[in-house]
Amino acid sequence: MMAVIPLLPLFHKFNKLYFNNSLVIDLEPIVKVRWSDNRLTTTAGFYKRTKAKGYISSEIVLSKPILESLPSRDIQSTLCHEMIHAWIDRILKINEMHGTNFVNKMNKINTQQDSFKITIKHNFPVFRKELKYKGICRHCGLIYMYRRRMKNIACKSCCNLYFNGIWNEKCLIVFQK
Repeated sequence: MMAVIPLLPLFHKFNKLYFNNSLVIDLEPIVKVRWSDNRLTTTAGFYKRTKAKGYISSEIVLSKPILESLPSRDIQSTLCHEMIHAWIDRILKINEMHGTNFVNKMNKINTQQDSFKITIKHNFPVFRKELKYKGICRHCGLIYMYRRRMKNIACKSCCNLYFNGIWNEKCLIVFQK
């Protein structure tokens, strides 16, 4: 297995090339960048913003278990993908997932270089636990499969159809023993 590469130099390189150095203030990143511990196993990375006591902090976390054995271009595309999220949130100050701003920035970066390709979803090999718990909607009887038992979840179809999209306990999903 290949050792994971340092992310900060890559962050600074991409920040300069694709984000006009907007993700740093006085040479310090406004976004923390780090590798995950070994628990992040179903997504290649994520961007998270928190606000506490009026202070905004944010971080990009890349999955060590998923990315450590993949080529560096996959690490680069994942980091750049998450940097787009950070840029939209912290610089543009827009609450958006993979909308117009994201797609436009992604396409622009993809045309500026050919070392890696940023996509909205990855197709990296990911281990997922089997769906082994059967939940049944009390209202319509639809069956849903889950990886674990969950509390207070309702059938989205019934809530949308009968209760204007609002959660209603008549649509609770009950799990078989």
